[in-house]
Amino acid sequence: MLISSYNQAGMGDVLVTMVAPTVGGQTVHKAGQVVQLTSSEDGSLLGYNFLAASELLPELTSQAAGQLFLTDDQVAKLNQAVQAAGFDQLLVADHDPKFVIGYVAEMEDHPKSDHLHITKVDVGDQQLQIVCGSPNIANHVKVIVAKPGAMMPSGQMIWPGELVGVPSFGMICAGRELNLANAPQQPGCVILPDDFGQAGDAFDFEKGNQLFV
Repeated sequence: MLISSYNQAGMGDVLVTMVAPTVGGQTVHKAGQVVQLTSSEDGSLLGYNFLAASELLPELTSQAAGQLFLTDDQVAKLNQAVQAAGFDQLLVADHDPKFVIGYVAEMEDHPKSDHLHITKVDVGDQQLQIVCGSPNIANHVKVIVAKPGAMMPSGQMIWPGELVGVPSFGMICAGRELNLANAPQQPGCVILPDDFGQAGDAFDFEKGNQLFV
C-alpha cells in the first residue's frame, strides 16, 4: 500500500507518503530532506515525508492539491533519496485502484446496533467485509467502495478498522462524500445502475458526475 499527497499551498513543498496507519505511536527520524516515520511498537515503516519534494520530482508543482498516484519511475526516484539519506525501508509502488465498483453479495444486521449493517462486498478479486450505516443500503446492489488505502476528498484516510466491535475493511460511499456533482446532501450511499460497470472496476468519477443530473 502506498498513499501519497501533495499540497504546496497548504503544506509547502512537502510530499507525504504513507504505507500503514499509526497505531500506538510513531518514531520520527530526519536525515537531510527525508523524514522517516516508523511504528514505536515494532519499528515497521509508516511512511516518509520528502522536504523540498519538487527537487526530486519537478512535475509536482503542476499537480492539483490532494492525493497523487505515483508512477514506478517516481517511486524509484524517491527510493534513491531514501537510500541516500541512510534509510533501508523502501517504498513499493501501488497501482491498485482504491475507489471501485462493489457488489453487495450478503448483508445482515449488526448485532449491537440498530442502524448498522454488516455487508460482504465483492470487489472483483476479493470479498470485503464492510460495516455500513447508510439507510438505503440493500442486498444485491452495486455500490461505490473506498478500499483500504483510499484518500477521501476531505483528506480522510480509509484504513481497516472496527465499528461497534465488528471488523470493517473499507467504506461504502455516499455521493456527497465523493463530491459528485449534484449529489444529495443527506445520508445514503450511491446505488449504481446495473450497467455502470463490473465489480472490481475502478470507479469512473467523470461518469459518476452524471449520476445525479
